[in-house]
Formats: sequence, structure tokens, C-alpha cells
Amino acid sequence: MISFQQKILNLIKCFRRQWPLFSNSERTTVCGADRMLTALQLSMAEVNKQHHGDFAVSPSDVMETWKYLLHDKLGLSYENMEEPENYAAFKEAYHTFLASSNMLDIIDIYQKCCALELLSEDERIAPIQLLEFISGAMNVSESNGSVLPSTPVNRQDQSSVKVMLFAKNCFYSYLSLLVNSKDDLALARILNVPDRGLGREAFTKLKHASRERKMSIFLMATSFIRTVEHGGKGCAASLFDPLRVHIKELSNFINFIDKLGEIVGEIPDPSCVTLEDIAELSSISSSMNIP
Repeated sequence: MISFQQKILNLIKCFRRQWPLFSNSERTTVCGADRMLTALQLSMAEVNKQHHGDFAVSPSDVMETWKYLLHDKLGLSYENMEEPENYAAFKEAYHTFLASSNMLDIIDIYQKCCALELLSEDERIAPIQLLEFISGAMNVSESNGSVLPSTPVNRQDQSSVKVMLFAKNCFYSYLSLLVNSKDDLALARILNVPDRGLGREAFTKLKHASRERKMSIFLMATSFIRTVEHGGKGCAASLFDPLRVHIKELSNFINFIDKLGEIVGEIPDPSCVTLEDIAELSSISSSMNIP
């Protein structure tokens, strides 16, 4: 019998082998639960800005819409749930965001695999199982692939787990950005990690500039810095006025990504890159005097 963890791995492998059936680019990023939730949050904030003028959304509204969206996409019963206000607009904005960022969520991949009969009967996953997995109600052991009920942990262990998850998420976000330059979620996570002085204000300016020029946020930042380096600071500042105060910080970030790309390019099998390579990232930061 195939373990649940192996079913998920087989699903991703199926997508990678058959990517032309799913996307126009082999660099498409697969979204798990955390990325799906972040994409929904950003999409809802964007819709709220269009309707009310503020780029913001309450956590309770996000979680309510998140729960409804999962049931909707998986074709599960809504039970006693009411459709959230502006749900259709939120859902459309969510899928538009994924498409513009060259991403697919794991539900769409699973449903496409089933529709094309790319999975064997043993590899199929019940919608309720996928819901529990994405919602975090199911704990998949990494040691043997078995599915176990969640067990309580003490505060110290919980803190260590959070730190490790944060390190993993940041590290893989760097790698994801190297593979998919349209991955705005990855960029949002690591733009200011380590601290470069590129906080919310800088991200917002980049986001607005990228929307005006119809390109990803990372390509927007790269275009701005390349213009500074090759076209002169005066020219760049006049073209991208709101970003002129972040020239130094953005330059550090772009150079950091360039250097990381060189390191990964020198590894024979990039898929074998592990968390130990974070030490290499740290050495780059130090050599470039990045805070």
C-alpha cells in the first residue's frame, strides 16, 4: 500500500514529468498550503484596495475565505459555511495571481492529473485527505512516510521547529526565485532576509512599479538596478522615481541573487542542494557587507 507521503511525492513527480500538459513553462512553481494561503491573502488585499482603497485584509476574513476556497476547489460539502462577501472576486484574483506568478497550486495539479488519468488507482488521494493535508490536520512523518495524529510539543521544541521552518522556507524561496523569476511570493519572503532595509515600503513601491510595467517584482527590481548600473543614476532616478531611495539596498539584493545563482550553477545536481548550503549564503552576506 502506498503511503500518503509517497502519494504526494508521486503527484509532484508526475507534474514534473508531464509539465507541458499543465503549463507553458517548465519553471512553473508548485504551491503548497503556505504559499496558497499567502497568495490568497495578497489577492484579497488587492481586491479590497480596489473596492475600499486600502491594501489590507483581516486575518479572520482570510481564514474564512481560505476554508471556503479549499472546499470549493475540492468539490466538498460546504456544510454550514456561508459564501464570504466578494468571494468570486477573491477567487478570480487568486487564480490570476498564480497565473501571473507562473505558479500552480497542489489542488489544481492533483485534479489535472486525475482528469488526464496520469495517476494509478493506488496513487489517487481522496479529496477529504487532501483537505486535511493542506489544512494541517494531517501530520506526515518524514521518517517513514506514515500519517500520524499531531502530538503536543513543549515550548522550546515548538520554538526550534518554527526557526527551522523559517530557515527552510527562506532558503527554498531563494532557490525558487532562481528557477522562477516570476515567483513574487518567494521574493516577498526573502527580499528583506537578511535585513537589507527593504521593508514593507520598498516592497509596496516595487509592487506598484511592476504592475505599471507589467512584469514580475523581481524583474522590476533587476531592470531598475541594471538601468542604474548601465544607464546612469540620473536616468534611472527619473524613470523610477519612487525607487531611487532604495538603490543601494536593491543593488545588494540583486547582486546577492546573482552570486547565489553562480554557486548553484556550479553544483552538478542542484536538486541535491540542502539546508547545509545556507552556510554558503551566510558567507556571501558577510563578503558583501549585507546586514
